Amino acid sequence: MSSEAKGAEGAHAGMFLWALIVGLSFPAVGLLSEGLPPLFLTAIRFAIAAVALGAIVWRAPDRLPGLAGLVLYAAMGLCLAGFFGAMFWAAHQVTALSMATLYVSVPLLAYALGRVFGVERADVVLLATLAVGAAGALGLAWAGNADTGASLEFGLAEGLFFLGCLASAFYPVLSKWGLQRGWLSPSSALRTFWSLVAGGVLIGLLGLALEPVRALARMTVSDFLLVAYLGIFSSGVTFWLMQRGTGVLTPGTVTAYTYLVPFISMFLIFAMEPGRIGWHWLPGSVAVVLAIVLLLRRSASGRNRSPTPQKRTAAG
Repeated sequence: MSSEAKGAEGAHAGMFLWALIVGLSFPAVGLLSEGLPPLFLTAIRFAIAAVALGAIVWRAPDRLPGLAGLVLYAAMGLCLAGFFGAMFWAAHQVTALSMATLYVSVPLLAYALGRVFGVERADVVLLATLAVGAAGALGLAWAGNADTGASLEFGLAEGLFFLGCLASAFYPVLSKWGLQRGWLSPSSALRTFWSLVAGGVLIGLLGLALEPVRALARMTVSDFLLVAYLGIFSSGVTFWLMQRGTGVLTPGTVTAYTYLVPFISMFLIFAMEPGRIGWHWLPGSVAVVLAIVLLLRRSASGRNRSPTPQKRTAAG
């Protein structure tokens, strides 16, 4: 097996782990005390993750990015701030079903943006695979809300959350685009570190504008330990895995693993509420599994890799 094929296999395995960590993080978030400011908590998570990664990469010879890299990291940080800001603002005004429905657009948006930026090939089969996965994730969202009576609505708040989804889709595209031009470090750990720093600063500033700082006084020791856990694993490790995957796979393929998150959440629901098991979960589950299997088969044939990178420039 070639080193490129092994790298693709490792990237897919890493994204499986990414989906597992993200899926298991939702119950952990629910253990936090009520009334804590979510944007500040996210900034703290990013700061903890950046410190943990900083201890690993501070001796790297290319730890300081060039000017083009700094600008690109700032743009990537803006993507993170835009998504988390929109998500937390919309969470109080948008139904969970509407948010889940809009979020399944991220891989398709990443593919479309990747085509614009030249980091995705024209690929009808990949596009169809992403559509199957989106349909499956949407089916799981509908099944999850079948017992709650949640409705699907679209208005100004939903439009803002869609812009946040667009920002989320931009993140791996910009990372791949800068990586191919040599503006970003080939080290996935360094790319993760600088994007967390940029995103944490911007989200912190957004928190200062929108949230009362005094609300942080409600944080207990257990809250801080939980935020530290989420920072290291749900932020640091997952962003590193995504950056690692982006170095080998295309943005559309990497973000397709978001379809596995509701699949994992489904098993958590069954573990806590066995009575909710029903046939209405089956169509979405089958579609999500089918989409991931198709992506893995494409990986084996080497068809889901990125266009040939351009030469490195002096800016790198």
